[in-house]
Amino acid sequence: MKLNVSKRAGKSKSELTQLRFKGDIPAVVYKMGQPSEKLTVKGSEFAAVIRGLKKGYLPTTIFEIEIDGKECPSIVKGIQYHPTTYRTLHLDFQLLDEKIMVDVKVPVTFLGEAECIGVKLGGFVRQVIYHVKVRCLPKDIPSDFKLDIRSLAIGESMRVGDIEMSEGVISLVPEKEIIIVIAKR
Repeated sequence: MKLNVSKRAGKSKSELTQLRFKGDIPAVVYKMGQPSEKLTVKGSEFAAVIRGLKKGYLPTTIFEIEIDGKECPSIVKGIQYHPTTYRTLHLDFQLLDEKIMVDVKVPVTFLGEAECIGVKLGGFVRQVIYHVKVRCLPKDIPSDFKLDIRSLAIGESMRVGDIEMSEGVISLVPEKEIIIVIAKR
């Protein structure tokens, strides 16, 4: 996904206030072994991108940002929101290097919730973990983890160890950590 950015000086707080007043978002981009760079992201463009993403998929979305005329793949590592208006106040990007592993929070989704045995018997789905943190190369970043919960009865659960991860993806969460449980009403 392409995202237009521009460099900024960012020496004073008033400059950031003026940027936000215009609807733009101050941002920083990090790369291992290099100093960070200050950027400005068009607020309307970023809002359109966010609206187009499914909830929880921002950490695994790779953005192409242009720095000094060069397209650089990056991911959003941090986002700050205004406490009352929920407008985006600041973004932290991490540039991706194809040879360096990166830590990413991958969303967990479920298949067969309506056909789940436990739900049909009066239970309900209680999701405990919404993201699983993994370490992998940028080319191996999964968009999400899908768990089939059709066969779960009331009181049964699925754990991080039940996720089938592709080769090169290492879970940073203990395998015994519960993701979902079919709870009794």
